[in-house]
Amino acid sequence: MPSRSSFTSLVVGVFAVYVAHTCWVMYGIVYTRPCPAAAAGGAAGCVWPYLARRPKLQLSVYTTTRSNIGAESNIDLVLNVEDFDIESKFERTVNVSVPKKTRNNGTLYAYIFLHHAGILPWHDGKQVHIVSPLTTYMVPKPEEINLLTGESATKQIEAEKQTSALDEPVSHWRSRLTLNIMVEDFVFDGSSLPADVHRYMKMVQLGKTVHYLPILFIDQLSNRVKDLMVINRSTTELPLTVSYDKISLGKLRFWIHMQDAVYSLQQFGFSEKDADEVKGIFVDTNLYFLALTFFVAAFHLLFDFLAFKNDINFWKKKRSMIGMSTKAVLWRCFSTVVIFLFLLDEQTSLLVLIPAGIGAVIELWKVKKALKMTIKWQGLRPKIQFGTYNDSEKKTEEYDTQAMKYLSYLLYPLCIGGAGYSLMNVKYKSWYSWLINSFVNGVYAFGFLFMLPQLFVNYKMKSVAHLPWKAFTYKAFNTFIDDIFAFIITMPTSHRLACFRDDVVFLVYLYQRWLYPVDKSRVNEYGESYEEKPKKKSS
Repeated sequence: MPSRSSFTSLVVGVFAVYVAHTCWVMYGIVYTRPCPAAAAGGAAGCVWPYLARRPKLQLSVYTTTRSNIGAESNIDLVLNVEDFDIESKFERTVNVSVPKKTRNNGTLYAYIFLHHAGILPWHDGKQVHIVSPLTTYMVPKPEEINLLTGESATKQIEAEKQTSALDEPVSHWRSRLTLNIMVEDFVFDGSSLPADVHRYMKMVQLGKTVHYLPILFIDQLSNRVKDLMVINRSTTELPLTVSYDKISLGKLRFWIHMQDAVYSLQQFGFSEKDADEVKGIFVDTNLYFLALTFFVAAFHLLFDFLAFKNDINFWKKKRSMIGMSTKAVLWRCFSTVVIFLFLLDEQTSLLVLIPAGIGAVIELWKVKKALKMTIKWQGLRPKIQFGTYNDSEKKTEEYDTQAMKYLSYLLYPLCIGGAGYSLMNVKYKSWYSWLINSFVNGVYAFGFLFMLPQLFVNYKMKSVAHLPWKAFTYKAFNTFIDDIFAFIITMPTSHRLACFRDDVVFLVYLYQRWLYPVDKSRVNEYGESYEEKPKKKSS
């Protein structure tokens, strides 16, 4: 069986190969090799940009309930930009007429044409167009009300009358349409066209050379769930914000791959809200920032795995609770379960919910080990038994109880006061939602206080040898990585403050590590002392 160190080395090696391979793939996406014949002055085998001719173009946006149109019938013109300049970005808001079919839970499509000025799109042989749905199906979010006054209850009843059922998907309006055109005068190699861009290209033969028409692209990543609006039967017009900006070839290819990745998630059963969590990573983010985010996230994943592995190994071999705060273990279990229930109530992405659920199960297992619980089955009825503590463990429990007594004078009034304030001033979906939110706010705001009993136990025992320092080291790296995420990723303010409060507590742990140097007569994290000789097995 391979040793633990060799297994860790294997994991780190696989991680390094994965990062190197990802960097190579990303380089291949961002950098496209131009046609070598074009550099030599030839044209054979090259595909030239039609935009290099500087044609006079026009942008037209139509809406229709059909997914395919063959002529100008049954379509509505909502935006017409004459003398369209591909180098100048713009943003315009227009009112779109909503047909009866769309109001009855139907779909509405936008047809975007880029064609020569003064010519109708269907009469222009060199026009390019792209189709995008302006509606999507989602389960409407229940309206939040003030639990004491019942404010907004009437509005919720009216909303329930307008929609057939709140647990069934209904048509929602996408209020943004983001357009991009690749403006680089890039000459492609006809024998090795990138597959991602090729499906957006339309070729024309002009003389002896092949040209590709302007590459029109719709940025679907900018369609966020927060911008969606429920389409009611009484709605006849809805606003649509059409924005345009030029895009480089490298960013275009990167965006195509990201949209394909989000689409793949939806094909595997992820909902629109799940995909929206992934979109949030890419929207309004610089490409260099995205690269930094990728590397930070990759190292975060590595340290998470190593901390998880060492933490499990620590508790698996744990034979004594000397020097360990049982109250801190119980608190970590409670807070992890509460955060999981909160994420479940908020219908958070599965990408976040599944790891949180696994973490909650592991914390429950730690509680079982800390309380020395054994479960015996008497038929179909379980019987729980608790183990006994020795004198040293009882001394630790006394210190732990003493710390929690002082802590309760500060913690309970703060939690009760915060819950009462939110009940009077904040709207919630239900009493259960208020209860879970109150618990979670307490976890975020005052959770670091439950790390203090362990510091108090360390102080009383003048020792830190009983702590899992390997797991602590990896968690420390992740704490500092979380600080980076707190600056570059959008998150609740309470969670951002929680990242920095962990830094302070860990620095105190490090101070205690320096203050109480390792004494070989003290027990380590496995309940053993360095001076104890290992027992030899009889042959």
